[in-house]
Amino acid sequence: MIRILFVCHGNICRSPMAEFVMKDLVKKAGLEDDFYIESAATSTEELGNPVHYGTRSILKRHGISCDGKYARQMTRSDYAEFDMLIAMDQRNLRNMERFTGGDPAGKVSLLLDYAGRSGEEVADPWYTGDFQATWDDVLEGCTGLLEELS
Repeated sequence: MIRILFVCHGNICRSPMAEFVMKDLVKKAGLEDDFYIESAATSTEELGNPVHYGTRSILKRHGISCDGKYARQMTRSDYAEFDMLIAMDQRNLRNMERFTGGDPAGKVSLLLDYAGRSGEEVADPWYTGDFQATWDDVLEGCTGLLEELS
C-alpha cells in the first residue's frame, strides 16, 4: 500500500483538495486498496476547522465529497507513517523538511513536480479566491502522480 500525505499551510484549501481529488482518481482507477491518502497542515492556524467553502464547492461541482475532513497539523510521526509527503508550495516544503529533520529518506516533494512543472507551486486560493486555478493545478499534479505510481 502506498501512503500519501498532502500538505499545505492550513489544511483547509489546497491539501484537502489534493487529498480528495487523489482519492477520487484512485477510486476511478480501481486502485483504492493500493493507496492510503490524507492531508495535513504545517501551521496550527486552522486546526479543527472544516474544509474551506471554496474547496468544498469546487469538489462538489465535480461530484467529490470531503465530508468529515477537519484540519490537522503534520507531526514528526507522519514522516515514518507515510511513503510520500507532498507539499503544495516551496514554503511548506521547507517547513516539512524542518518537521522531518531534513528529509533523510527523500519522501518530500512538490505536487506539480509530478505534472512536469518542477519547482512550481499550486495556486493558493486563500489569497486569490480563484479555486478554479487551484483545481486545475491539483488535478494536473494528482493525475501525473497517479500515472507515475501506476
